[in-house]
Amino acid sequence: MRRAGHLWPVVIERDNLVLAFHRAARGKRRKVEVRRFAQDLDGNLAKLRRELEDGRFAVGRFHVFKVHDPKERTIHAARFPERVFQHALMNVCEPEFEQRAVFHSYACRKDKGRLAAVEAAQRAARRGGWHLKLDIRKYFESIPHDRLLAKLVGMFKDPDVLAWFGRIIRSHGDGRGLAIGSLTSQHLANSYLEPVDRLCQAAPGVRGYVRYMDDFVSWADDKGPLMVLGRQVASFAAEHLGLALKHAPAPQPCSRGMDFLGYRIFPTHTRLGRRSKVRYRRRLRAILPRVESGEIPELAAQQRLTALTAFLLPAKSWQYRRRVLGQFGSVAIGLQPGEPGRQLEQQRQQHPHGQPQQQQPRQQQQQCGVPLCPQLRPSAPDGAGESVTGLNRPPSRSLPHRGGDKTRQGPSGASSPGDAGSNTPGGPFFAAKCLRVPAFGMCIFVEKLSNLLRKLFMFRGGATPCLIP
Repeated sequence: MRRAGHLWPVVIERDNLVLAFHRAARGKRRKVEVRRFAQDLDGNLAKLRRELEDGRFAVGRFHVFKVHDPKERTIHAARFPERVFQHALMNVCEPEFEQRAVFHSYACRKDKGRLAAVEAAQRAARRGGWHLKLDIRKYFESIPHDRLLAKLVGMFKDPDVLAWFGRIIRSHGDGRGLAIGSLTSQHLANSYLEPVDRLCQAAPGVRGYVRYMDDFVSWADDKGPLMVLGRQVASFAAEHLGLALKHAPAPQPCSRGMDFLGYRIFPTHTRLGRRSKVRYRRRLRAILPRVESGEIPELAAQQRLTALTAFLLPAKSWQYRRRVLGQFGSVAIGLQPGEPGRQLEQQRQQHPHGQPQQQQPRQQQQQCGVPLCPQLRPSAPDGAGESVTGLNRPPSRSLPHRGGDKTRQGPSGASSPGDAGSNTPGGPFFAAKCLRVPAFGMCIFVEKLSNLLRKLFMFRGGATPCLIP
């Protein structure tokens, strides 16, 4: 494949720098350094272009911190002007990396990503009976600079582009390693293992292949071809790439499942990995006290919870999510906590058969789902029981019944209005209780069925039934 040239003038064009600024500021516009850069955007971009043309722009100034997800990693976050420059550089050079990538490489590529890699792994698991999962030991920290630069020389012939790639690569480590957290590091690391992709796909007996950064899996019908492939990959990585495998090659049957990108992948379904469950519960437990103490608002907590739960959705994890979210209460359920013990008001009385069923005068009209204050509740007539019955309901996010919380009183001589929920003649025809239904359509179905039965029994002159006990 021919090398790409004449790219540097395109990198430092103003339109490309403006595009790079917007991509670097995506999701970070509230940060101080981004807002300062945006206050004088034209001046800062012009200054960045002059420094790039003169070769005076400084790279390698990082904000270093550590994360434990799931293991300890040292993150080197570049300052914002350098991130703008890296986006400008990759806007022009990324198509060259894309042309040389194989189809089943899913990291740092458009229309690919983690979920696409998981789906491709499950499809491949249905075709092959055995799989071989390999990964590189301390991959980002082990990449040799000289071999990576030699690979870039084979891709680009523009001296300015190669010079700036060299300065970015050598700004971290002592002859080895790329900075975790930089945009260029992700693309360079993903491109460095392309020879391994072609070696695995061309191996005899291999029926499927998927790679996400330094985790790559091959599938075959038998164990033998995978053992041979594992030895070939270990030898090739040591001799040509200067890398070492984390574990010795050990093919496993697909029926036992495979840990890949936080999931446990089987031929028929995908479950959560053990570490993913522990990490989800630990992060959720860390959010709860911060919300109760007022350190973070409910909206920010819900956004974090949504991001955490999104990782669980591709796997078969509904019961696990339900159990864990139930343990942490209303903070984990949604922005609005569960409805606190709603009282269902009995507002209407049933007239004798043949008379129009209308709202009684001087009676408060109850809106569905809104409890009446004690001062506004209608008083019961003399000798009768309380006309308003409160039915408490545990906190829930299920939809309320749409039919209105209403009951009716039978003719004189029948049971009193206090017999809420009874099935005796003259009693209320519908006990308005909160329905825990799986869908809103079921609420409408129950309401229509109740009205149909009520009209049928009223036409025949019989007692109206209680559909929901």
